[in-house]
Amino acid sequence: QVQLEESGGGLVQAGASLRLSCVASGRIFSSYAMGWFRQAPGKEREFVAAISRSGGSTYYATSVKGRFTISRDNAKNTVYLQMNSLKPEDTAVYYCAAEAVLYNVVVFRPSEYDYWGQGTQVTVSS
Repeated sequence: QVQLEESGGGLVQAGASLRLSCVASGRIFSSYAMGWFRQAPGKEREFVAAISRSGGSTYYATSVKGRFTISRDNAKNTVYLQMNSLKPEDTAVYYCAAEAVLYNVVVFRPSEYDYWGQGTQVTVSS
């Protein structure tokens, strides 16, 4: 079992930056592939970014590639999402997710994740 808690959301203007954090507790953090997802009102939850256990592999949604960066610090049990050049269409509740994996892979399908945080709101005004 692992518990996840996101933080760092807020209200910003278009073009600004935010860094989201997700702290994990409960089990060995380095055993988990991690991901960030988001859900806007009236829309399905969508993949944003994923990172492997070691942090050596990452994967991004096309809509955020080049603007967002996922990283992790296994010593701090934390995964980050650095979001630059934010756009109004980035407005959503952002969730982190964890999945225990045997190999150093990225996981990008929400159905493959077993553990989810409560989410943090990101609002980008135009």
